[in-house]
Amino acid sequence: MNHLINDCTNLIYEIREKNPLIHNITNYVTVNDCANAVLAIGASPIMADDNAEVEEIVSMSSALVINMGTLNQRTIASMIMAGKKANELNIPVVLDPVGVGASTLRNKTVQEILSQVKIDVIRGNLSEISFLTGFKASTRGVDTAMVDEKNDAVGIAKLISNRYSCVVGITGKVDIISDGIRFAKVANGNKLLSKVTGIGCMTSALVGSFCGVTKDYYTATVSGIATMGISGEIAFEKAEAMGTGSFHVSIIDALSNMNSTLFLERCKIDETKY
Repeated sequence: MNHLINDCTNLIYEIREKNPLIHNITNYVTVNDCANAVLAIGASPIMADDNAEVEEIVSMSSALVINMGTLNQRTIASMIMAGKKANELNIPVVLDPVGVGASTLRNKTVQEILSQVKIDVIRGNLSEISFLTGFKASTRGVDTAMVDEKNDAVGIAKLISNRYSCVVGITGKVDIISDGIRFAKVANGNKLLSKVTGIGCMTSALVGSFCGVTKDYYTATVSGIATMGISGEIAFEKAEAMGTGSFHVSIIDALSNMNSTLFLERCKIDETKY
């Protein structure tokens, strides 16, 4: 077993032992799904987004997840306030730049966050992360645009990782995770995951959950992304014939039953160095 897979399996155990509190400022489309995903993997979610309390909430949390899915001026201010407080207390911050490139508001907001908050992990699809490089990207709502699938995901992950001194997780048919020196490819998953709203948001919440039990945010990101991929495979096996509603529920079931042994048996992680 390689060191990365061994470290990931250890985190699966640790997250259930430590039950970290994960502060999510996320979107109202998927907030319930994110909370259930965090609970299912063994962490504890709190979904506070009012600026009157976000500093207090993040102060008692083990990680902060900022999700740009449904932006408004109130939550933008809360995201930045919470992020600054997390930085002050050395609490990891995960950013999910949902739909960046689709509107001026999203583009402006992501730049405000990245300029004012030290981000530890950025998790997004290839179109979203491509946009952050300054390269041409064709964001299609919250999904990767087909034209962007030809982009060099490894090179883009390395560029953004070095630019912002953070871990980058690009999810897609094959997931790419990089800390600027190492990169991992995760081949777990199922195509039906793209047919359920909130999978990306839940994945970012899982990454935040793993960041809450380690300072190795690269391994935490690999763990969170691979865990969702494995859960998608298991859910498909259980609910393929029943449709996307049952598949959705089965993902939470699979997350709740995840353990180190199951992760080790099913993970498809390949790591290399630049």
